Amino acid sequence: MTTMERPARHTEEPVSALVSRASQQISELVREEMQLARAEMTQKGKRFGRGGGLFGAAGLLGILAAQALVAACIAALALVLPVWAAALITMAALAAIAAGVALAGKKQIDKAGTPAPQQTIDSVKADVAEIKEKAHQ
Repeated sequence: MTTMERPARHTEEPVSALVSRASQQISELVREEMQLARAEMTQKGKRFGRGGGLFGAAGLLGILAAQALVAACIAALALVLPVWAAALITMAALAAIAAGVALAGKKQIDKAGTPAPQQTIDSVKADVAEIKEKAHQ
């Protein structure tokens, strides 16, 4: 039998098979996008947690600095110079440390960006645009 004698094969799939396959692919795509969103939100959550912890540490050190200032005032009234001078130096050191920790916390919060999963949103938008483009062809 030569190629001319062979019966022509119908290579197009039925519409139901195409719809079924498209539905399955969309389900897989949605699942993958959800996994991406989950991973992105986990990463951002860790950054927010780290930043929040650093802000908490800064707050604690700020309270200690305020306590040292109060102790310095009391010591200044009770004694002449050495005790309050030491308390004032301690307060200044704690305040400087609190400022440094607060800046580190702010950097962590800024690195995290918005709480929305931006990479996933951009990926979904690209997927939708591609699906629309394919549908118009």
